Amino acid sequence: MSEYYDEYRSGNGRKRSRRGAVMLLLDVVMTVLAYLAVVAMVLTLCAPYVHPAGSRFFPILGLGAPLTYVATVLLALYWVIRWRWGRAGMLLVCVVAGLFRLGLYYKPEFRRAYETEEYGRDAFKVLSYNIRGFYYPKVGWQEGPIAGLLGEQEPDIICLQEFDHRKAAESEAFSQLAGRYRMTLGNRTEEQNRAERGSQQAILSRYRILRSGTIIPRTSIWADLLVGEDTVRVFNNHLHSTEITVHDAKYLTTHRYVSDTAREEKIRSILSRLCRNSVLRAEQVDTIRSVMAATPYRMIVCGDFNDTPMSYVYRRMARGLTDAFRSCGRGYSYTFQGFFNTLRIDYVLTSDGLEPLSYEVPQVDYSDHLPVVVRLRRNDEND
Repeated sequence: MSEYYDEYRSGNGRKRSRRGAVMLLLDVVMTVLAYLAVVAMVLTLCAPYVHPAGSRFFPILGLGAPLTYVATVLLALYWVIRWRWGRAGMLLVCVVAGLFRLGLYYKPEFRRAYETEEYGRDAFKVLSYNIRGFYYPKVGWQEGPIAGLLGEQEPDIICLQEFDHRKAAESEAFSQLAGRYRMTLGNRTEEQNRAERGSQQAILSRYRILRSGTIIPRTSIWADLLVGEDTVRVFNNHLHSTEITVHDAKYLTTHRYVSDTAREEKIRSILSRLCRNSVLRAEQVDTIRSVMAATPYRMIVCGDFNDTPMSYVYRRMARGLTDAFRSCGRGYSYTFQGFFNTLRIDYVLTSDGLEPLSYEVPQVDYSDHLPVVVRLRRNDEND
């Protein structure tokens, strides 16, 4: 009998020894990950304040900010459960610091509204949408559905990016819709509009267009609208593309790079394009901000910035303005269909004197982007 108990105790000892070795190895791995997460979080929080030309890896950190934050939270929970307060403490400091940026991505719903909200007669609706030249490879040409969406939403001001003027003119559905609006493509002539296909920006308005102009060709235009008795300047922007193709996105999100022998070269190419184009967008936003600074009117700044809220471009463009999502959005918002639906890169920003009342992102499959729909009203108290 004693031999049986000796063998039993010996077996349990070996099991405990193996379990202890596994936990030790796991703790070592999680310790390394914890320090990496702290460094990544600190650099990510710094990303909006660093011009991409100064350090090109910061935009990449900003791109992955939500995933970095979630990883930091999970690691903090692990070390809290393990009662290792030194490691848990440094992670929790990063989690708390990240909370101040969480509102850029997520707005908690403390109560769900089941009744239709009513807005005063002074409210008006703005819609911003990158329509991808009316063509989405997944579903084909989308002039009719896009025109139907705009007709259903009935916005007072429409900002379209990647607008194909010739394709719009050929579409009966879109021509009928456009007939109910005034339209400008900046200071371009009709000859230029007819000659070019593809990436143009368009502003359609139920309000009278007093003046319009182009800041950067094929990138940024503006229009002064007479809203009531006030002039409101609308900026419509499509900042430089990341140049990440559909094939690049599939390559990264389906993990094909794991077994690809040429993965280093491909990933280096993707990162190089991301970094190079982030510098171009930063230069563009600096130019646009100089025009905004000289604007004497209330402003609505719309468009596809091709950058996330944790970026130099967003911080520079949104400085002194109200982000409609941060003001009245709900839940987690994304505006780009891809990369696991984590990217909010399309925005409606407003200056003092314009109050956001509602924020909505209709879930439609007409483009790789989603439309952003915002209700506003003039608020003289903020003047």
